[in-house]
Amino acid sequence: MLDLRFIRENLAVVRKAAQDKGERVDLDGLLAADGRRRELLRSVEALRAERNAASRQVNELKKKGEDASGVIERVRAISQESKTLEQELSDVQAGLAELLLTVPNIPAPDVPGGATDVDNAEVRRWGEPPRFEFEPKPHWDIGSALDILDFERAAKIVGSNFALFKGAGARLVRALTNFMLDLHVREHGFTEVFPPFLVNRDAMTGTGQLPKMEEDMYHLDTDDFFLNPTAEVPVTNLYRDEILSHEDLPIYHTAYTACFRREAGSYGRETRGLLRVHQFDKVEMVKFVRPDTSYDELESMLGCAEAVMKHLGLQYRVMMLCTGELGFPASKCYDIEAYAPGVDRWLEVSSCSNCTDFQARRANIRFRDADGKVKFVHTLNGSGVALPRIIACILETYQQEDGSVRLPACLAPYMGGTDGIRKDS
Repeated sequence: MLDLRFIRENLAVVRKAAQDKGERVDLDGLLAADGRRRELLRSVEALRAERNAASRQVNELKKKGEDASGVIERVRAISQESKTLEQELSDVQAGLAELLLTVPNIPAPDVPGGATDVDNAEVRRWGEPPRFEFEPKPHWDIGSALDILDFERAAKIVGSNFALFKGAGARLVRALTNFMLDLHVREHGFTEVFPPFLVNRDAMTGTGQLPKMEEDMYHLDTDDFFLNPTAEVPVTNLYRDEILSHEDLPIYHTAYTACFRREAGSYGRETRGLLRVHQFDKVEMVKFVRPDTSYDELESMLGCAEAVMKHLGLQYRVMMLCTGELGFPASKCYDIEAYAPGVDRWLEVSSCSNCTDFQARRANIRFRDADGKVKFVHTLNGSGVALPRIIACILETYQQEDGSVRLPACLAPYMGGTDGIRKDS
């Protein structure tokens, strides 16, 4: 969340940020609640001082053997008035806290303005589009013909927009996961963690999924738990309510998790195959860093995600998201989009975001600097990368005329040395 003083002193900036991100925020109500909170605090503190003075007066009167009944009544009246005001203060503070959770992070100065993805700025491209001497097929046809993807049986098990991987397809999921984890640990300096796949309400609030996106999440009513929407949630909350040492920073973690999202009402033409599914596997990167380094750390994280794409030999482009596409907790975000020739589309496979101190304030993650001052860390997260669309791009990019699929060389050690997927492989 944003610092309340920052909101008071930079109201125009905060209002514009909310408008640019398309967020409806009651800033006038927030400031009114803040004003009432400060007024009540002054009144409660004044009454507390008056009660303490009156209590001392009662003690002095009793020592002198004088009648203190009138002052005692006054103490009782002050106590009752204080109790009433303290309850109102508690209610106002609770309402103010709820309003603060609806205010988005401020976009960085270099984030392009815009409302939709057409306003995103292309930063660079890598690789060349594959060339075929035949009409390339979409991944769902390739996977079905190779008997490595089965959407019908997945639907029988749970419902639409789920995928079942079989045989070499299942092994490909495992191979990609292990390849990416090994790359981030061995070459990029991340420490692997394996978190729970369930998260509580505090964790979801800490990273900014709640309250805004609750309808998109799978919720377990009995325990008030959520199925993990992204490893960003459990991994960022590893240090919730902790004060780290400046010597601990930066902290880099990578994690594999299954991810679950309802994504209510967000489909349209992206419903076929692996383009948009409710459950997917992902390797995530999360960083906890000093405030003065976070934008450099974002560029470094982006490079880690790009390294995955280069090893896989997939054509991709890097897009800087405009203000209207920027996530609620993010100040700056890059998307990596891979080209899928079978569907002739660019598919988002990674998002790398700098959330500055926005999540750290919500989750109360701080560090003690060398001068002894306690400050909020900056948090970053990035897909390194998400599997379903990467698998779609691999199948479509490396498809062969005989129906087989050649595999990137980096996956061979994880696929038992095989160089491709063929029928009955």
